[in-house]
Amino acid sequence: MSQDRAEQPMGGSATKLDTTVPHSARVWNYWLGGKDNFAPDREVGQQVRAVFPEIVEAARCSRAFLGRAVTYLAAEAGIRQFLDVGTGLPTAENTHEVAQRIKPEARVVYVDNDPMVLAHARVLLSGSQEGATQYVDADLRDPEKIIQDARETLDFNEPIALMMLGVMGHVENPAEARAIVNALVSSLPPGSFLAMSDGTATSERVIESHRQYNGSGALPYHLRGGADFTAFFDGLDLVEPGVVPLGHWRPDNRPSAIVDGYCGVARKL
Repeated sequence: MSQDRAEQPMGGSATKLDTTVPHSARVWNYWLGGKDNFAPDREVGQQVRAVFPEIVEAARCSRAFLGRAVTYLAAEAGIRQFLDVGTGLPTAENTHEVAQRIKPEARVVYVDNDPMVLAHARVLLSGSQEGATQYVDADLRDPEKIIQDARETLDFNEPIALMMLGVMGHVENPAEARAIVNALVSSLPPGSFLAMSDGTATSERVIESHRQYNGSGALPYHLRGGADFTAFFDGLDLVEPGVVPLGHWRPDNRPSAIVDGYCGVARKL
C-alpha cells in the first residue's frame, strides 16, 4: 500500500490531521522503522505484517528503488528536473537529496495533499543552493493543477522525470488511473521519463493483508495485477530490465527475494 496518502479522500487541499485513525503515510513510516506514527498506525501495521510479513521488505525495496531510479535518471539519463507525485513523509534519501547529490542544480517538485506531509514540508524544502526544491499542495486526481503549479519551478521545455511511487492504488478504477498517468505524461516534453512502483495482487496473502488494511478505516488501497501495472507504460520506451519485481530493477548487489510489487522506468519518445 502507499506511503503517501492521507486518511481523507484526495479531494483538494490538505485537511486537519487526525491521529485517531490509521494513516497510510504513517503506517509506511512504521514499517520503515520511523518515528512519525501513532498507536492506530502501528496497530494496523502489525495486523498487516501478521498476515503478510514480507510487507516490511516490500517497503524497503520500494524505497531503495527510488534511490536507484533517481540515480539512473540523474547520472546516466542526464535528467535535472523531477516531479514527485505522492511524495509521502520525508525519510532518508528523498528524491531531491539523491538528485542534487549527483546534480546540485537539479530542480525537484514534490506533490501531495496530505496534512502530515504539509507539516513536514520545511524538511523537504531544504535542497541545494544551486538547485530548487518546492512543495505543491495538489490532488492526485487533478493533473492540470499539478502541471500548472509545477511550471512555477520546472521548465517544461526540458525533460522531466515523473515519479509515481506507491500511489496509483489509491485510484480504484483502472481506466481513471491510466487517464491520470497519461494526462501527466502527455504534459511532459519528449525525452522525459516515468518512474513507477506499486503493490500488486500477486499472492493470496498480500490480497488478504490489503483487505484487512482497507477495513481499518484508512484510505483504501486497491491492488492490481502485473499486466495492469505494466499498462501504465504503454507508448513509452521501457528502460532495461523493463517491468520487474521490487528489488530487481538494477540492483546494487544480488537481487533481493521476490516481493509483491512491481516497478519500472520508461522514456517518453
